[in-house]
Amino acid sequence: MSHEHSHTYMRTLSLIVGTAASLLGQQSPHALPARLIAAPEAKSAATLVSPVAVRELPDGRTLVNDTRRRQLLLFDRGLTAMTIVADSAGGRANSYGASPGGIIPFLGDSTLLVDPAGLSMFVVDPSGRIARVASVPRSQDAAALGNNTTSSSGLDAKGRLVYRGVSRVKQVVNGGLTIAEFPDSVDVERVDLGTRKVDTVGFYKIPKTNMIITQTEHGVSIGAEINPVQTVDDWAVLADGSIAIVRGLDYHVDVVHPDGTLRTAPKIPFEWRPLTDDEKAVVLDSAKRSVDRMIANGDAAQMMSMHGGGSAPAGGHGGGGGVTFGSGAGSKNAAPTIKMVDPSALPDYWPPFSQGAAKADADGNLWLHTSAGSANVVGGAIYDVIDRNGVLVDRLQIPPGRQIIGFGKNGVVYMSARDGATAWLERTRR
Repeated sequence: MSHEHSHTYMRTLSLIVGTAASLLGQQSPHALPARLIAAPEAKSAATLVSPVAVRELPDGRTLVNDTRRRQLLLFDRGLTAMTIVADSAGGRANSYGASPGGIIPFLGDSTLLVDPAGLSMFVVDPSGRIARVASVPRSQDAAALGNNTTSSSGLDAKGRLVYRGVSRVKQVVNGGLTIAEFPDSVDVERVDLGTRKVDTVGFYKIPKTNMIITQTEHGVSIGAEINPVQTVDDWAVLADGSIAIVRGLDYHVDVVHPDGTLRTAPKIPFEWRPLTDDEKAVVLDSAKRSVDRMIANGDAAQMMSMHGGGSAPAGGHGGGGGVTFGSGAGSKNAAPTIKMVDPSALPDYWPPFSQGAAKADADGNLWLHTSAGSANVVGGAIYDVIDRNGVLVDRLQIPPGRQIIGFGKNGVVYMSARDGATAWLERTRR
């Protein structure tokens, strides 16, 4: 399954949870109140489609990864003039690639543009020109490296590339059928680009999907049991090369510093909001209706196919293998059986964040898109700003319809905004 379909599916579930919260809850006050982010100081024209990440260059120009158009764009300092660095047109030296890719901050203010389909990486120099092409360290890591939606790849203090590891999917036999058993955690790995040596930094919790087998009058149907509200962890590489892993269970940060020491920071002050029985029923019902619509549109079978192919849940990757969804022999194209978990499987409190919430700014801080404010239908998303020691230093609320997609130095923040099918870029300051 493509990154676009995987991201669309996870975004749909996130919207389900957010909509339920907005209908049933009210925002709780925090120990540190949120303040509004500054008004934009620059704005691009509405010529983008799906901007998901930016990289500010030393001279103030900005690289923008527009994944749906499969273009890497370069905007001037005022976000008014634009040139194409890598284009969707194939057969050229600057071809973007056949599928959505990802950009990663690299050595000496350069940038990597990862083409997961071509198993290659463009090295974009500090002036915004493609300097050379390199192969990805390992072919199985290409999908994680080329993902700017649910992953935060970067360089540590020793220049090693840090990224999400491969989901270790087990194959189990149930009723004579071989099905996939998915993990609830995955490792953060780093690779030395000179020696290609890989080691593990730590592990973090991810959403888990349970496979189900159902006996029907037509035979055996294999599908999945979905939990739309799960407590997860997230991570990012900070500007100084430290690696921050945010724990969702009690909302604290584990920081692996450049010298290799691990600091477990105190819990982040957060007003935990109970997830009531009525809310659980609303969330599950809304998720079920959404899945039914996807099945009717043929999208669910496409989504579920990633469990048996080369991808994994929640925008991740890692092989599964050999699973046929549908009912009985000869029904490979049948819609998968998808059911919701029992209400008792949902947590008793709304999780503080979802997967893909963590981003590192250019000043050494971690920004986390929290679930606070999800009940506020007027304001936009609320971000916790956490320093390199894992301590909360600021809370910011952005305008409605905006999403933070990157940063520049000295408090510069880049947001995307949308009006129908087109989007634009806004630059503001913390």
